[in-house]
Amino acid sequence: MVLLSEYALTPGIFNARSYSTEEVAAIRLNSLKDVLLYQGLVRNLRNGEWLETVQHDDFCLHFAGKELLKKIIKQNRLHNFPAVLANMPKTDNDWCGEALASHSKDAEKPLDGIITTLDVSENYRNNQMVSAIDKLGSASFWDPQNTSVRLNRNLCDYTRHLRLILERSNSIMFIDPHLDPTRTQYQNFIKIIELICNRKYMPLIEIHRVCYFGSGRNTQIIANEEWENRFKSSLSPICNKAGLKIKVLIWDDFHDRYLISDLMGISLLNGFDESRRTEVKTTWSRLSRNDRDDIQREFDTANHQHKLRGSFLLP
Repeated sequence: MVLLSEYALTPGIFNARSYSTEEVAAIRLNSLKDVLLYQGLVRNLRNGEWLETVQHDDFCLHFAGKELLKKIIKQNRLHNFPAVLANMPKTDNDWCGEALASHSKDAEKPLDGIITTLDVSENYRNNQMVSAIDKLGSASFWDPQNTSVRLNRNLCDYTRHLRLILERSNSIMFIDPHLDPTRTQYQNFIKIIELICNRKYMPLIEIHRVCYFGSGRNTQIIANEEWENRFKSSLSPICNKAGLKIKVLIWDDFHDRYLISDLMGISLLNGFDESRRTEVKTTWSRLSRNDRDDIQREFDTANHQHKLRGSFLLP
């Protein structure tokens, strides 16, 4: 499991006629909210034709489904995916086929699951990727209680868990007191930044670290000019190439490590520091919305909880 998952939903689950009563429809649709609005994305199949189908005047869109769609769109959780099959889907079964085809099209952009109606799910009983909305409790890909992951402290695991967040977020804050792209354990941080670069619209990006190096008697205050040289020598080339702008903020002191974005916040026990020991693991935990927002405010320059020692822009 990853902390941010992407799902495809067939239009039928939003159709009031797919359920025995209006009340049942509301219960089923509301059961999706905590996952989709907290730890999920929705794939807008065929470059938006999926959404057009659900919002068409002839479609019997249930009120709870309409409200859920509004929130998904408002929270930047609906993202287009190109058409894969030749023909426009006409039935919910066709849409399920389109979703499966989109899952298979790009190995680097798989779906985590497909949610459909009970009738359609019967056609895919042997496919663990597909579940009826009525039976999500037994679906292998659906875990509302999934709040943390154990991963290896290496680039491969970092990028696997960060890819969706970095490709889809509108704002990203890398908060790590020891982040220094010129140091060996952070030398692959540039590859994390590269995940952001293949986008049409670039997000707002900030990097936050402390002004010193070392600890205790070995603490050494580093001049802002030196930090600027270190970050620019490592990251400015990729920023210039991709048209990316990054604001780096140097603070007096802090200790915890996070990734904060408009889609979610993650507590990172060891930040983006890699270990050469293959057996070493770390834990990343998803933050509540309130905690994410509180941490974002903590590192706002208008909030004086920490003293800002300097800042600069990349490239």
